[in-house]
Amino acid sequence: MKIRIWILLGFMLFVFGCSAQRGTAPEPGRRPPPSEKIPATQRPYTINGIEYTPLAKADGFVQTGIASWYGDKFHGRKTSNGEIYNMYDMTAAHKTLPMNTWVSVRNLENDREIVVRINDRGPFVTGRVIDLSYTGAREIGVADPGTAKVKVTALGQATSFSEETHKPVEFRPVDYYSGNFTVQVGAFQVKANAEQYRAGLSEKYTNAHMVLYTDDRGTFYRVRVGRFTNLKDAERFSEKILTEGFASSFAVAEE
Repeated sequence: MKIRIWILLGFMLFVFGCSAQRGTAPEPGRRPPPSEKIPATQRPYTINGIEYTPLAKADGFVQTGIASWYGDKFHGRKTSNGEIYNMYDMTAAHKTLPMNTWVSVRNLENDREIVVRINDRGPFVTGRVIDLSYTGAREIGVADPGTAKVKVTALGQATSFSEETHKPVEFRPVDYYSGNFTVQVGAFQVKANAEQYRAGLSEKYTNAHMVLYTDDRGTFYRVRVGRFTNLKDAERFSEKILTEGFASSFAVAEE
């Protein structure tokens, strides 16, 4: 058994060595999208001495309180999830809802309603529950007075959009802690190297597989191992295999 493990480790080092020489190293400087890697925005954070813990699930979330809006001062700056804030988009900031959750916001003073996507954190003012973009605030009559009492209802992640208006029409619940998870251990630009690495890993790990990904830098073949139904188990496995000689690993959600 010990001999077999040493052979596997030697094989892994050989593959990594080939990767470095032939341009097949893990994807450089990539920030995985929220739908794939569990984002840092799900971690607890502290503002003005108050700790906020992002919700793992948005399903069933309903909240009533004061809505405000933010515009020129933040236009063009990065939001909490790394996007560039556009005051003319239908987005909003919320203290604890998972990023990319779509919510309906109804102005309780005039009964006007909008649907916006959470892509930022805030507002950090006592009594306020959501910060709308300028366009969102204007559509439900919040822009001129500056604030209004609203009802916020979580809809989930958008799964389809209207061809005519481009607005979301169907949603699925947002849940960062249950579903299908695995652990990514490498990414290659040469398919043969990725397949060779995957084959070697399959001798020891379950569900060793390869996932194709393409962006503006080219095509990558991601190698992943393990299969889990909740995030915590995937994260524990990721931490465990780091002690077994892997250069890097992280839990990811899969469809």
